[in-house]
Amino acid sequence: MQNVHTPTRPAVGLMLAIILVALNLRPSMAAVGPLLSAIRGEIPLSFSLASLLTMLPVMAMGLAMFFGLAISQRVGQQCTVLLSLLVIALATLARLFVNTATGLIISAVLAGFGIALIQALIQALMPALIKSRFPDNVALCMGLYVTSIMGGAALAATFAPWVMVQTASWRTGLAIWALLALFALLAWWAQRRHLPNTLTLAAQKDVFASNGRAWLLAIFFGLGTASYTCVLAWLAPYYVELGWSEQNAGLLLGFLTAMEVISGLVVPAIANRSRDRRAILMTLLALIIAGFCGLILSPQHFSLLWPCLLGLGIGGLFPMSLIVALDHLDDPQRAGGLTAFVQGIGYLIAGLSPMLAGLIRDRLGSFEWAWWSLTAVMALMLLMVLRFDPRHYRRHFSSTN
Repeated sequence: MQNVHTPTRPAVGLMLAIILVALNLRPSMAAVGPLLSAIRGEIPLSFSLASLLTMLPVMAMGLAMFFGLAISQRVGQQCTVLLSLLVIALATLARLFVNTATGLIISAVLAGFGIALIQALIQALMPALIKSRFPDNVALCMGLYVTSIMGGAALAATFAPWVMVQTASWRTGLAIWALLALFALLAWWAQRRHLPNTLTLAAQKDVFASNGRAWLLAIFFGLGTASYTCVLAWLAPYYVELGWSEQNAGLLLGFLTAMEVISGLVVPAIANRSRDRRAILMTLLALIIAGFCGLILSPQHFSLLWPCLLGLGIGGLFPMSLIVALDHLDDPQRAGGLTAFVQGIGYLIAGLSPMLAGLIRDRLGSFEWAWWSLTAVMALMLLMVLRFDPRHYRRHFSSTN
């Protein structure tokens, strides 16, 4: 029995390091929205151009799900994470000296590249780590990882405006998150001895690109994540245009993200009671639709209710979209390959939503039509949910070898 406990302390330390790394996967994007009006006061930046600050990192995540592991296997796991954190730290710190829209976009691309590589590697590493070190706490560990990502967004959205006010500089509000990357880098360095040198993944023989159900799952994940990326980019600017201060708009986005954290922890636990996830998915989509309708029809009244509904819906939909994909295959390696495909395509789809919303804002002068468009997308997803009958999952991949 004593041997059972020997890997526990290193594993807990590694898990804590992973959580700290996960906190760095959204601040470079989440800090932009609440500060956008101040940024646009100094740098000529259309809403379409500003959308690239969110769009490009998200699309990089999609591409990294296909190419990130190959890069990490060449460079080494520890080195990949350390170098990626260093890139995130330097790209974020560089925003202290940015004076052009091009400079801002380059910093977003570099930070997005680092984020994408880390996310691809950690998400491939997590199942093996959890199943070997925490077999009785799989849901808890995955929940902590996912909510740490959302928690990083909440921290940045909430405190970036406060930092800007305290320092009288929006650049400091964007750049201060380099410290968080530095802390994560030191924590990962301290745990490097407890991480295997090579990632042992079975050769993936499945070709999901030719499977219709895999594409349905990818599109479902992408459309759901589109609501997250669009809200992350444009909720705070929307409320600033309605007369709110940057600090209060940032607090509102931080509140929404906190609701995502709560939902991301609670909803999967509730859903575990049944293999049929359709009722849960429909409830989450209904919450998102109600939240968008509230933003459009009555944004100034019950102003905490609409972000609450959106946060609860989006926060639960993200993990549930992946859980539904995992439900389709029993073999862990094939299921991992499927979720990599789903996220790769899904993030590419989701990355387009901030750009489309920015174009709508530039052309029509309001974000309301972007919210209406997302409401229609969520209604379409309600129809897609009807196809997720667990009794038919096996047949969709029966011919895949």
